Amino acid sequence: MDFTEQVVAQWAEQRPDLDVSPVLVVGRVMRIAAALTAASDTNLAPEGLTRGEFDLLTALRRAGRALRPSEITTVTRASAAAITKRLDRLADEGLVERTGTERDRRVVLVTLTPAGVETVDRLFPRQLERDAGVLAGLDADEIAVLEGLLARMLRTVEAPAL
Repeated sequence: MDFTEQVVAQWAEQRPDLDVSPVLVVGRVMRIAAALTAASDTNLAPEGLTRGEFDLLTALRRAGRALRPSEITTVTRASAAAITKRLDRLADEGLVERTGTERDRRVVLVTLTPAGVETVDRLFPRQLERDAGVLAGLDADEIAVLEGLLARMLRTVEAPAL
């Protein structure tokens, strides 16, 4: 019995009137996300980075262009305050740089420095290897099914509120 099944069993005892079966999926997704984030933080710590900072760097790298902080917020789903804090630290480390636009100095654009590009290009393949390791217990068909189900679930979660 995994932790999530224990939680469901406990709720069944305490509140048998509730259908807590969604916890079997949502609870597991949340625990997996927390475990993966913690593992990423552990793996990135020797590099002086957190998973949130690495997400910011990879967002810039795959965009291939400068981004406004609000775009980074949208892509990473982190708060504006968290993005500002991360940008401050990454700029201090020489991994990103902020510049104003010529037309409007209030508009700030963020780019990776050469050191930032090197950092992402060095660390991202390692992250992919770790991610592949997490999926190693599944065959290709199972991965395809899981991918499809998670995509459907994500569309529901990210759907705009009516």
